Amino acid sequence: MKRSILSAAVVAALMVGTAATMAAEPKKHGTTPGDRYEPSLDVLRDQPMEQPGSKPGEVPLSGAQFQKAKQIYFERCAGCHGVLRNGATGPNLTTKVTKERGFETLRDFITYGSPGGMPNWGTSGDLSKDDIDLMARYLLLEPPQPPEFGMKEMRATWKVRVPLDKRPTKKENNLDIDNLFSVTLRDTGQVALIDGASKKIVQVIDTGYAVHISRMSASGRYLFVIGRDAKINLIDLWMKEPSTVAEIKIGAEARSVETSKMKGWEDKYAVAGAYWPPQYVIMDGATLEPHKIVSTRSMTYDTQEFHPEPRVASIVASHYHPEFVVTVKETGHVLMVNYSDLKNLKVTDIEAERFLHDGGFDSTGRYFLVAANARDKVAVIDTKENKLVALIETGIKPHPGRGANLMHPKYGPVWTTSHLGDETIALIGTDPKGHPEHAWKVVQTIEGQGGGALFIKTHPKSKYLYVDTPLNPEAEIASSVAVFKIADLTKDKPAFKVLPIGEWSGITEGVRRVVQGEYNKAGDEIWFSVWNARNQESAIVVVDDKTLEKKAVIRDKRLVTPTGKFNVYNTRNDVY
Repeated sequence: MKRSILSAAVVAALMVGTAATMAAEPKKHGTTPGDRYEPSLDVLRDQPMEQPGSKPGEVPLSGAQFQKAKQIYFERCAGCHGVLRNGATGPNLTTKVTKERGFETLRDFITYGSPGGMPNWGTSGDLSKDDIDLMARYLLLEPPQPPEFGMKEMRATWKVRVPLDKRPTKKENNLDIDNLFSVTLRDTGQVALIDGASKKIVQVIDTGYAVHISRMSASGRYLFVIGRDAKINLIDLWMKEPSTVAEIKIGAEARSVETSKMKGWEDKYAVAGAYWPPQYVIMDGATLEPHKIVSTRSMTYDTQEFHPEPRVASIVASHYHPEFVVTVKETGHVLMVNYSDLKNLKVTDIEAERFLHDGGFDSTGRYFLVAANARDKVAVIDTKENKLVALIETGIKPHPGRGANLMHPKYGPVWTTSHLGDETIALIGTDPKGHPEHAWKVVQTIEGQGGGALFIKTHPKSKYLYVDTPLNPEAEIASSVAVFKIADLTKDKPAFKVLPIGEWSGITEGVRRVVQGEYNKAGDEIWFSVWNARNQESAIVVVDDKTLEKKAVIRDKRLVTPTGKFNVYNTRNDVY
C-alpha cells in the first residue's frame, strides 16, 4: 500500500493536541512494509455492541451506520489504537483527543495518513469518501465497549466431548506422533494433521476461527489449538482417529495457549490469554475446565498510568518452576504465574518493556527472549531467577516467532530475530557463563531480502538459517525465503541463497506468500507454507535441509490458507 504525506499544517495540528497522550507511545509506528501484520480484531467486529448515547450537538449514527463504522474500526484500526481507543502501538483516540481536533482534521488524517505511519486510507483507495466521513463521525462518539467474558460465560461454552474414562489408556493408532504436524488452515477454522513421513493429511479437525498457534502437552498426547475467536480445542492424539475431546471459549479475541511442563506437573494445567477481555485463565489440562480467571488491567510499567485493555500476548511454560510466563502487551509486564496453589496464587511481576509480542527460549531453556516490537527491543527474562536480565535494541519491529538458536562460529550460542520493518536479522549472544563478553548484546546484524519477515528458523542439526518475508510488498520476495550458511556468519556481510518456494510449489496464481518454516523431528527437512487467498490454491513445500533442494510438495484441496505448522516433537521440546 502506498503512503501519502499529510500536509504539515494538518499533521502539526493533530500531533500537538495528542502530544501528551503519546508520551508513552513508541518512537515510531512504521507501516512499510511490515505494519500490515498488526492484527485486526476481526472477531470483535462482529460482537454485538450498543451505540453509546449521543451528547448535545452530536449527530447520532443510524444503526446501520454504527455497525459499519464499528466493523471498519475493528478490521483496520483497533489493532493499533486499541479496543477502547486508549492507544496501543498507535496513539490515543479517545473523545478527549478527537473532539479537540474536530471532524475536518480527523477526516483529513484518515484520508492522507501521516509521516509517522498512519495509513492513507483515502488516497490509497481502501476507504471511500463516505466511509471516511463515517469514520470521522464515529471517532467523535464515545467508543462502544464489547461485553466482558467471565466464569459464567466460559462455563456456558465448556464441553467435554469425550470424558476421561472414555478415552484410550494407550495409543490406538499407528501414527508417529512425534513427527506429526499440526497445520493451521486459517480461513476455514480448521487444523490439518499431516504425517511427517508420508506427507499425507491424516485428519482435518474443525476448530475456532483462524487458529493462531498449536501447543503440545508435556506428555505429547494432547494437542491444544486456539483460534482468534478465543476458542480452544483439546485434541487427543492417542485416539484411533485423533479428534477434539474438550473445548472452551475464553473470551472474544485471543492469541495464546500453553500447558504446564515443570517436572511433576506435566499435563496438569493449561493456560490461555485473551486480547479481549484482557485476562488469562488457568484450566484443567485434560478437560479444559476453567479454574481461575485473572485480569491484566493495570498500570503501564513506565508511566504508571492505568491501561484498561492490556492484551495477553505470548505465553510459555517455565522449566525451572511450576510457572507460566505471561506477557502483557500494552503495559510491558511479564508475569511469572505460579500454578502450584491456585487458591493462593503467587504472581511475580517483572517490569520489562511495552508492546510485548512473541518470543522463545534460548538453547538452555532458561532465558525467555520476547520482542517488544513497537519499541524495537527484545527483553530477556531469567525464568530461573525470575528477573529481567536485559533490554536489547534490535532493528525495526522485531518479530521472531519463537526465534532461532544456533552456535555461532565466533560468538558462541546466539538467539536470532528477523524484523517486520527492515531487512536486518539480529543475532543476540545468550551464554553469560561461556561467553560473558557477548551475552545479551546484538553481536552481529546481517541483512536479508527485505522487511516483512515473520519467522526465522534453524535446527540444532542444521547448517542453515532460514528467514521468510511473507509481508514484503514485492511478490518475488514474499514468495521466497533467504537461507544463510551458519559457517559463513564469520563474514562481515554473509551472503544468502534465495529459495523460490512459491515457484517450487507449482502454483501459478496469487502472490504465493511463503511463511513459517518448521522442521521435522529428525531436523533433516524444513516445511514452508505457500499461503494464498481462500479462493486460490495453496500448498506446503518440503525442503531438503542438506541440499537446499525441493524434496516434496503437498497439494490437497483441503489445504486452504495454510499458515502456521507445528511439529509435535519440536513444539513439545522447545526446539527452534
